[in-house]
Amino acid sequence: LATGPRQNNGIFYEIRTYDVKPSKMKEFVELVNKYFHLRAAHSELVGFWTAELGAMNKAVHVWKYDNFAHRTAVRNALANDKDWQGKFISPALPLIEKQHNEVAYLVPWCQLGKPPKEGGVYEWVTFQMKPGGPALWGEAFQAAINAHINTGYTKLIGVFHTEYGLLNTVHVIWWNESPDHRAAGRHSAHEDARVVAAVRDSVRFLESQQNMLVIPLACSPLK
Repeated sequence: LATGPRQNNGIFYEIRTYDVKPSKMKEFVELVNKYFHLRAAHSELVGFWTAELGAMNKAVHVWKYDNFAHRTAVRNALANDKDWQGKFISPALPLIEKQHNEVAYLVPWCQLGKPPKEGGVYEWVTFQMKPGGPALWGEAFQAAINAHINTGYTKLIGVFHTEYGLLNTVHVIWWNESPDHRAAGRHSAHEDARVVAAVRDSVRFLESQQNMLVIPLACSPLK
């Protein structure tokens, strides 16, 4: 199936999602904040968040790699890093119920963004699109994203399209000043004719949609 254009370099992002045991969430967050610098010494951490709304006891973090050989080298180095294995992996594994990972590319029309300031909240939206890839739904999806950007109430951080994992999945990360600011902006957007028209066009290709309000951890570069 045609996937359409994407960026010309080999850079990709690994999205790792952990379901943490409910009674162990506080312990898990403390462990991450204390020792995750050991992991980030091996490759670039984009962001690390925990779910506040839309899911419970869930953590998601994103890693950037130059190519697949780079990831292999990093994984091998981590397996041999005694500090990382002893101080984080060994105590963390009993706290986690389930792990899931995906490999995704930034869509070619999106640059990875940064929030204008620290202290806001992030919205993580996952779209399951119809099979066919961006060659089928890319233009309509981009138009819907741009329509929301043009309202000015939210900041786009990144749009990721899966390469490994459930295909035709798109993750969109937004930044907002606060949950209330986001709610007010959404209400205004729903009354904007440009947004309504773009969304109506894009949902022809949509299978399902899910979103989370996520909070960055202290160790997260994106705060």
